[in-house]
Amino acid sequence: MSKTASPAEKKKPTAKSRSQIGPSMPGRDILVQALEREGVEVIFAYPGGASMEIHQSLTKSKQIRTILPRHEQGGSFAAEGYARATGKAGVCMATSGPGATNLMTAIADAYMDSVPLVALTGQVPQAMIGKGAFQETDFFGMTLPVVKHSYLITDINDIPRIIKEAFYVAQSGRPGPVVVDFPKNLQQAKAQPVWPREISTPGYPAPKQADDLALNEIIGLIEKAERPVLYVGGGIITAEASRELLEFAERTQIPVTTTLMGIGAFPETHDLSLRWLGMHGTAYANWAVSGEFKHRTDPSEPLMKLKEGADLLLAFGVRFDDRVTGKVDKFCETGTIVHIDIDPSEHNKNRKVHLAIESDIRYALRRLVEMVRRRPIARKFTAWHSQIREWKDRAPLAYRVTDEVIKSDHMKDHLSGKESEVILPQHAIEVLYELTGGDAIITTGVGQHQMWAAQYYKFKDARQFITSAGLGAMGFGYPAAMGVKVACPDRQVVDIDGDGSFLMNIQELATAHIEKIAAKAIVLNNQHLGMVMQWEDRFFAGNRGHTYLGDPENRPLVYPDFVKVSQAFNVPSERVMFRSQLKAAMKRMLDADTPYVLDVITPYTEHVLPFIPAGRTVADMIWKS
Repeated sequence: MSKTASPAEKKKPTAKSRSQIGPSMPGRDILVQALEREGVEVIFAYPGGASMEIHQSLTKSKQIRTILPRHEQGGSFAAEGYARATGKAGVCMATSGPGATNLMTAIADAYMDSVPLVALTGQVPQAMIGKGAFQETDFFGMTLPVVKHSYLITDINDIPRIIKEAFYVAQSGRPGPVVVDFPKNLQQAKAQPVWPREISTPGYPAPKQADDLALNEIIGLIEKAERPVLYVGGGIITAEASRELLEFAERTQIPVTTTLMGIGAFPETHDLSLRWLGMHGTAYANWAVSGEFKHRTDPSEPLMKLKEGADLLLAFGVRFDDRVTGKVDKFCETGTIVHIDIDPSEHNKNRKVHLAIESDIRYALRRLVEMVRRRPIARKFTAWHSQIREWKDRAPLAYRVTDEVIKSDHMKDHLSGKESEVILPQHAIEVLYELTGGDAIITTGVGQHQMWAAQYYKFKDARQFITSAGLGAMGFGYPAAMGVKVACPDRQVVDIDGDGSFLMNIQELATAHIEKIAAKAIVLNNQHLGMVMQWEDRFFAGNRGHTYLGDPENRPLVYPDFVKVSQAFNVPSERVMFRSQLKAAMKRMLDADTPYVLDVITPYTEHVLPFIPAGRTVADMIWKS
């Protein structure tokens, strides 16, 4: 929260600062100019009574493009997509009360995934704060658990400083969301802005850099290891350290596995790539980290290890999320774990480690690369690579059309004897990968389709896979795709979505059409909340607890009709039901210079494999159907 200026702060400006004093203007204009000074190019903003003044100022900006979403959540997810694709802070804005609260999910999402986001909100006039005024909420207070910092502007003279600080805090160190709440009376008041040349943020110091003693200890551990693994996360992408990671892995010949947030940090087509690990990660990545065990169907059975996993785990820019570790004390149980992270609060929070180093990961990797250039690692880990190849050959990502798929009531009527024409979701993603040459930026909603997208589209670049990983927010995919497309207009941007998740923010098709944002969407439509349904099948004997999304009176009619809905928004769309039609339809979608929705009918009986049940171990992994 901003503070009242002290007498010392109110003293006459010095000659140095006087050159930065602007002419008198309303607070709303000061805010917009402050945003321009921070290099803001686009803002996703929905107007209302407490923010319309700012919109009046935005209409006069020659630098900032204002995009009107059709829901504040859609706008804030779009701002996140922009931020995730660029590394720059995304900016969204809403009015007070319900407008502001509609930003909450994206703010929490940005907090979980360390995404730089500046969320601006109008607020009722200061004299009405705390009095239950129309559309009043304590947005400053309610966002405190899910932000890096919150501001409630109480002095018009603080606007330039607060905005400069907000962007610095959002983008520095471990990035995250910042909220700026702006009362309406201060938007209307006038002042001469004093633009600060620099700011003081003692609570947000420059990131630490690992000392050479600790890094040399890592080199020593590598030289003694027989089965090392690099386990890397979103911190690599945030730090723009992919090039350093690639060189370090190639010089040391250490296999690399990533988290969901780390996908793209290391090219998945590389021989050293294990793809990603965890609940739905590759079997061979999970075995490489924790070892291979005799499969068990009852968690009370004793663990029987068949082959050893990593004896050295280099955990760089990760947080040991439960979807990665499963039963955390069994995760890499016998290996030495080294954890480098910019945020010391992550050290030993979820998993006890043997060596914790607080550092900017790009700096640490640069120094490690310099060290192995001077003193190459003598060991080549030949036996370890051989073991990993055997695991890869035994348990590749795979799928097949089963009798259960063909006989399901969702598929049998429209297939009508054309069993070979069924479209499995995995196949649809492989076709997209082929047609785009692996170069598209992919966003997703949340659910089975999200996991299949991560499994079957092989990512080679950072910021190429955009997903709500930590919070798992449905409705993220298409608005995020819009934000990515605005940031990267020359790239092919495709949202791989599920029918449940896509429906949650389908109104953003209107935004895409009006704003001419050519973000595409492939809806893998199985008429169910697929991931919840998968758990129902595994743990509740297939009893459906309100996971069917279709029309029970008209089964197997596809409901809703996404083609008609899309066309109502003037967005081209088509439905594909047969495998032989898929490639041509997908090419039409990719060739379109407008937004486009491709509704792909898939079976609801398909499960995402591999699958490690929550809180369980690698021994409980189901990796083949």
